Amino acid sequence: MVRVPKLTPADAVAALRNPLAFIADRWTPQPRTVRRAALAALVMSVVIVVTGGAVRLTGSGLGCPTWPECTAGSLTPTNALSYHSAIEFTNRMLTYVLCAAVGWAIIAARSEKPYRRGLTRLGWAQFWLVMSNAVLGGIVVLVGLNPYTVAAHFLLATALITVAAVMWQRTGEGDGQPRPLVGKAVQQLVWALVVVSLLLIAVGTVVTGAGPHPGDSGDVERIDVSWSGVAELHAVLAWIVVSLTFALWFFLKGVGAPQGPRDRVRDLFLILLGQGVIGYVQYFTHLPTVLVGLHMFGSCLVWIGVLRVLLSLRERADVTAELPAQSYDAVSASIAGTK
Repeated sequence: MVRVPKLTPADAVAALRNPLAFIADRWTPQPRTVRRAALAALVMSVVIVVTGGAVRLTGSGLGCPTWPECTAGSLTPTNALSYHSAIEFTNRMLTYVLCAAVGWAIIAARSEKPYRRGLTRLGWAQFWLVMSNAVLGGIVVLVGLNPYTVAAHFLLATALITVAAVMWQRTGEGDGQPRPLVGKAVQQLVWALVVVSLLLIAVGTVVTGAGPHPGDSGDVERIDVSWSGVAELHAVLAWIVVSLTFALWFFLKGVGAPQGPRDRVRDLFLILLGQGVIGYVQYFTHLPTVLVGLHMFGSCLVWIGVLRVLLSLRERADVTAELPAQSYDAVSASIAGTK
């Protein structure tokens, strides 16, 4: 058994003053532990989006009609409320699970040796995004599920997924200067993919705000645009993303790019195919709730896939590590020379 050191009064004071430093002085996690902690935070950031979608799709957005309490004078649902209250309250409780996952990621990153300031900052960025979105979620309830605040709520959740995905990626890298694995032309094509994907997500929130799932059975304001028109725009943007991904895969293969970026582009293409099938089926079957929920989950996977493609375009070794310059230069020269 591992011997647990005695806690002295001085230790207690140090723990109260700076608990993260106190833990870091006494614990060094394995790299796989840090990576798993970052992955747990990423998974929970997706789970909170999916369960938030379930709240809207079941009409439970006002199941707890106030915030931060569920009802006036009670933090939990009362017997007088329906199952909508239980669904909304469960989603609120999952925020604490998300906070625990993010907190674990921060502790693990802070305790890793040598200390990686950038990794710890990514963990804290997630914490503040969670807090901000919790407050925004309360505003969404207080303004009666105004569709613009609901859209902002989802976009802020997407920002959380972004930071969580970057932190997960960084746990598998060193802190050396990033070195590109592809030429400028490929980088520009990928950035175009990122921009169009962001537009796709943003237009998707408008589709939601104008669509038939307002989040509550009462009279909820909707975005005053043609739902079919904005849905068609959403589909056009989706096809552009698919086309860019398809072209990118062939381009990377043609110039002999490293296997990592090619694998990430392949993964993204497969995710997009599944997401496209779900999207068209739900459109022609008049938006059944199960398929809409799957489509929201798919949108998270698409965005994570796009980020993984972007982050695969460079490598970062440990600061003290020697990079295989010869192989890197050979790849870079072959890609840069292809016009």
